[in-house]
Amino acid sequence: MMAASIFPKSTEIPVRALFIGQQINLKAFDKSQKLATAPFTVRAGTAGCAVIFRYGVIVLFGLDSAEEAIFIRNIEQWIIDPFDHPESEEALIIINSKQAESTDSEEIYLKNTTIERLQLIADILAKNVILSHYESHVSGIFDRIDPFAHDLQKNARINGRKARELLRHTGASLMIQSKMIGRVEVSEKPDLLWDHPELERLYLRLEDEYELTERHNALKHKLELVHQTAETLTGLLGERRTLHVEWYITILIVIEIFLGLGEQFLWGGH
Repeated sequence: MMAASIFPKSTEIPVRALFIGQQINLKAFDKSQKLATAPFTVRAGTAGCAVIFRYGVIVLFGLDSAEEAIFIRNIEQWIIDPFDHPESEEALIIINSKQAESTDSEEIYLKNTTIERLQLIADILAKNVILSHYESHVSGIFDRIDPFAHDLQKNARINGRKARELLRHTGASLMIQSKMIGRVEVSEKPDLLWDHPELERLYLRLEDEYELTERHNALKHKLELVHQTAETLTGLLGERRTLHVEWYITILIVIEIFLGLGEQFLWGGH
């Protein structure tokens, strides 16, 4: 039996993915509007739907700008740590039962709009906006770490304030690694494919179009490089602090020796 289409009368459906916050509380949603789970899918707008991911992404199908604004406003209370400027991605789904399912630039060609196909597209677009968000974030970390290396090369030192900032960058890179691997699982295929293996080819085409695997590997490499750079700089800072302590101890010993010699000289004079 063929699954029912969510948009039976439409030939073009706009879709928009938004990374709106660090997390979304799915338990708070009205289950009466639920269309499917894994990923969680609900009705939205007049005749559209939304796929909502716990890690902070919503993917909206068939909503105009006014409906999108209303939907986001209605779920604001369940968004944890919302972003001021959410990362977004738009595409247009074109329905053509006689054309092979594929993607070309910003257009996705489907034979029909079963909920499983929409969930698969939502998974791809959600991972895409997550990657875009963290790619930009990691580039910013690189830009901020670069002056530390120059200071170390030029002045052979890093002050305490910069050291603390460097540690924050290290923590930020570790946090991104944790979210990418633990929550989003960008490199993993969606569980949906276990129950619907016929969608495997569509998934691979979409994954290839958005270069998810290549971008994920590149981001992992950059995060490792950030961590190694920060670790090297903090290690050098630690060595210099140790050297300073050793110099202080040496100076104190020399002072103590001079004081001792001075006392002997005074007592000898008497």
